[in-house]
Amino acid sequence: MKIALAILCGLVWGLLAAMLGGLILRRAVAKNTNGAVMAANLLRTVVDLAALGLVFLARDFLPFDYTWMLIATAVSLSVGLIVISFRIAGKK
Repeated sequence: MKIALAILCGLVWGLLAAMLGGLILRRAVAKNTNGAVMAANLLRTVVDLAALGLVFLARDFLPFDYTWMLIATAVSLSVGLIVISFRIAGKK
């Protein structure tokens, strides 16, 4: 049960971070400049690292094994941002 809870928390946490990355990407694409898209990619990387880093730093306070949450967060970040990117690309 603790593993399922860790995976669920990781998926939710990663999806929230992916949504923030998608918001950054959407605003950069709306500006339609190379500099804005490059800056958005850098900011998205910072958001991803912060999401994963916070899981790692909170490992002592979590009531379950943090490795499952870390893996689920990484998967959710990757898949979530892919889905959001395709939705943004489909609107044009």
